Amino acid sequence: MKYLEIMKRGLKFLIVFIAIIFNTIAIKAADIEADFRNPPEATKPWVYWYWISGNITKEGITKDLEAMHKVGIGEAFISNVNDENVKQGDVLVLSEKWWQLMEHAIREAKRIGIKVGMFNCPGWSMSGGPWVTADKTMRYLNSSEIEVKGNQKINIQLETPFKDFQQVVVQAFKTPKNDQHNINKSIRSVTSTPNLAQPELLFDDKKETYVSFHSYPVTIDILLDKTEEIRSMRLVPSEVPMNAYIEVQYKNYNKYWKTIFRKKIDRQIVDQKGGPKMFADIVETFPVIKTNELRVVITDGGPLLGWIDLTKNKAIGCISEIELGSAALIEDYNEKQLAKMSATPNISWDTYLWKNSTEPESKELNVNQSTVLNITDKVDKNGRLIWDAPEGDWTIVRTGMVPTGSKNGPVTPEAEGFEIDKMNKKHTEFHYDNFVGEIIRRIPKKDRTALRHVVMDSFEQGPQNWTDGMTEIWKKVYGYDPEPWFPVLTGRVVESAEKSDRFLWDLRRIVANMIATEYVTGLREKAHKDGMKLWGENYGFGYPGESLMYGGALDEVGGEFWNSSLDLGPSECRIASSCANIYGKNKTSAEAFTSHWNYTQMPRDLKSLGDWSFSQGINHFVFHLYIHQPYDKGPGVNAWFGTDLNRNNTWFFEAKPYFHYVQRSSALLQSGLHVADILYFLGEDTPKQSGTLNPALPEGRDYDYVNAEILLRDAKVKDGKIVLKSGISYNILVLPALKTMRPEVLRKISELVNAGATVLGNPPTQSPSLQNYPQADQQVKQMAKELWGNVDGIEITEAKVGNGRIFRNISLVEAFNRLKINADIVLPDQFNYTHRKDGNTDIYYITNQTTKAYKGEFGFNVSGMQPELWNAVNAEIKVLPEFSERNGMTFIPLQFNETDAFFVVFRNKAGNKTEGNNFVENSVVQTLDGKWNVSFNTKLDAPANIVFETLTDWTTNANPAIKYYSGTATYTTKFNYSGGLSSPVYLNLGRVEKLARININGKSVGAVWCYPYRLDISKAVKKGENTIEIFVTNPWLNRIVGDKQPNATKTYTWMTFPSDWVKDAPLQPAGLLGPVQIETEN
Repeated sequence: MKYLEIMKRGLKFLIVFIAIIFNTIAIKAADIEADFRNPPEATKPWVYWYWISGNITKEGITKDLEAMHKVGIGEAFISNVNDENVKQGDVLVLSEKWWQLMEHAIREAKRIGIKVGMFNCPGWSMSGGPWVTADKTMRYLNSSEIEVKGNQKINIQLETPFKDFQQVVVQAFKTPKNDQHNINKSIRSVTSTPNLAQPELLFDDKKETYVSFHSYPVTIDILLDKTEEIRSMRLVPSEVPMNAYIEVQYKNYNKYWKTIFRKKIDRQIVDQKGGPKMFADIVETFPVIKTNELRVVITDGGPLLGWIDLTKNKAIGCISEIELGSAALIEDYNEKQLAKMSATPNISWDTYLWKNSTEPESKELNVNQSTVLNITDKVDKNGRLIWDAPEGDWTIVRTGMVPTGSKNGPVTPEAEGFEIDKMNKKHTEFHYDNFVGEIIRRIPKKDRTALRHVVMDSFEQGPQNWTDGMTEIWKKVYGYDPEPWFPVLTGRVVESAEKSDRFLWDLRRIVANMIATEYVTGLREKAHKDGMKLWGENYGFGYPGESLMYGGALDEVGGEFWNSSLDLGPSECRIASSCANIYGKNKTSAEAFTSHWNYTQMPRDLKSLGDWSFSQGINHFVFHLYIHQPYDKGPGVNAWFGTDLNRNNTWFFEAKPYFHYVQRSSALLQSGLHVADILYFLGEDTPKQSGTLNPALPEGRDYDYVNAEILLRDAKVKDGKIVLKSGISYNILVLPALKTMRPEVLRKISELVNAGATVLGNPPTQSPSLQNYPQADQQVKQMAKELWGNVDGIEITEAKVGNGRIFRNISLVEAFNRLKINADIVLPDQFNYTHRKDGNTDIYYITNQTTKAYKGEFGFNVSGMQPELWNAVNAEIKVLPEFSERNGMTFIPLQFNETDAFFVVFRNKAGNKTEGNNFVENSVVQTLDGKWNVSFNTKLDAPANIVFETLTDWTTNANPAIKYYSGTATYTTKFNYSGGLSSPVYLNLGRVEKLARININGKSVGAVWCYPYRLDISKAVKKGENTIEIFVTNPWLNRIVGDKQPNATKTYTWMTFPSDWVKDAPLQPAGLLGPVQIETEN
């Protein structure tokens, strides 16, 4: 009996527990719907709020904030930016007047009920100002050197190579064989085709001379006095942007020309983004060849970057020196030590993966590490060396830190200064205290509750590679002293080329780590102390870090995408959303719709690209750009960048329905966790700010990127899936196509496989690092042997290891077939998707990225659930009665208009099927084809009232005031409705350029801003006579074009950015073009 009583109680408990669980799930589903219909604060879009070139007023700040709040903007990021094309205002950044305006903005934001963030320095990039001195700025290692004979007392003044040089160490080492030997002194003749004026200047050992190139190809033949050994090339660019290829050939014993190598000459970036050595030497190494005849062929590398002004260069490239020598060098040593970065912002996964340097055939060519002597104590404070040199030939190298020269920007002169050291938390805190800290000191905590974020834009300040006390930090991290390896930084081989390359790998890795732990973490910790969060973008131009680790150190991470440059966005959005997913951040923002297009874009134009970004994991917009409007004149203060989004724009206040669309979409996309099958491991190399899908991503599956930090710290296995701390899980881990991996990472991967994970990839063969060399390599080889066994990727492509599986050299399609895991979705080409799961609710987002309508069947990896269609444009939710199940998937017939995007939500168990169709066809019951009264804004001298006999494009009107009109015009007419009212009645406006708001019988029925221009008017229309008003808005462009016409007698627009280019721009179609029709459901 007692046993039965216990069983009864247990059963009651189980029933109650199950009821609680199902009730919780039901509440969760209801919460999702509530958030969709009334999106929470976290979904409100934010804006970049640029105060341009000192054009700032107190009144304008208040009006801007009130306007933002009115349309539903949640937060504004204040940045003070200088545009040289915009006339300077009367407010100097950092002046007392300016600080008062900053205070006013923060206090007003609190009063109005909007939030603000502030960039952590003047300008958008990045963290600097006049308070940063040379000893606190970004620095890199540079050196001077001199050769001396030993067996004597050396008493010399060492060269101080650069201003603000901070000595780190002075070293002496035995000069390697052939260290200074090149073929230049053996040259008998130099000829070229086409005929260059003085091609011999390329080989005169004088960097101040150069040869200019005005066309490609150019062939240069070199004849030597004697046969020489050649094993390296050092090309010294002149300080002129150049994008070309150099190919070096030699005449072999058969008297045929044979190519030694072909290499890119890419020296285009002439500012801080390109690195401290913008025109660094280019070095190639190769197995020794012997010859007396050489040929250099220079060919076109493609067009120079678009912003390079060729008129200043008067040449498409210049080279100072080409040194073909017999010294042993480290290939690409300037790039490998972060002295020179990629010339383009379009960084691929392998941009910063270099060839290994050629191993010299003789140890005599290398620096012997045991001969590297630290003679710093023999140098006085003035740089004089007094040293008893042992016997032999010695090279003395004085190495120290030198400012990279990076400065914050773009800013007015009074706000410019050095960038702060990004590898030193103490310096980071100093910077914060001098800028953000000033606001904190000025405004009591209770009065700055609206100040929510400290902001970091993309990293555009180039690299650094050293900081104070770094030698000791290095020893703690790697367990060896870096200083004996410093000769590698001059391009020499120390011990071996392999070890030298590994030292440079360690340098790049520790730089990336410290940027995340010292700089980003330092700013975040300071922000937290003052009640704020740190928001930032985790990539950049000339970026030296690791994007996932960097973004993980932020509180909130953002990507970006551009209207006018579609190549800027795919990498940035994915690296940001992957970072958020793996580090457990539920929000991924995006700098949205950055552009070079002024006053042309409206919400309809933004929709498709914005929808695409949602499919890439973005779930929150920070619109780029709201430029502060100090005055009420329109269009107002503007610049060359950003989609114009401000209170002086024609459509800003009309765009509230679009902002609601963004919010509703964000509400669902911020729910739950990202669903993805694949975790692509980026590897451990740095810099790294993008990934690669290798092997290719199968259709209907999604992915995230992952780094070593998350794998080591958070990855576990549950039910055969890799599960991270946030709860997000993946079916397969894909390894990068690399031969290197550190032992601790491979050990973790082995643990995951043995615990049940599936891994696809090739075994590593060695560590990339000099740490614990060569034992680390032995460990990697042994672990790889144990994990992969006899899986060779040819005869054997998989093996069961512990509870998991290893795949090698097969596609992901094949891997999933073997695992018998369904695709997540089945959808047509040019449709994108993303999938979130919140408890038991599956949320699929699907976007039609074409301008064509589509009808067809879509499949979802869900079974036993009732599908629903959620439309974020109008907040409509409807049950989809038509669906079927096959092979564990739900298939649904869906239809999309051009650029449509829908959510398909599964939150309830499927019950008995209901009758009906998923989509109901409408029939036209009436066309409003009569006359329309149209009223325009008379401030633009357009008619207060005019009759349009038919609906026509404004730009075809004979009246210039209508032809060039920009703004809102009101169309009014009456119509008699005799149709039914028992089923929904719709108004279809046909073609609208570009946004419309509608009243019927004095009652607002909503606005339409994208295709199809249709909305439900059932609650306003009546039988009999009805009055309709349609308020149609177009952008500023047409009026700006009109003002620039030669026959224009009056100007209606005021802008700060020069707009002469626009006078020849084609007009955009404008107005209500129809046909306007009444529709009812069939």
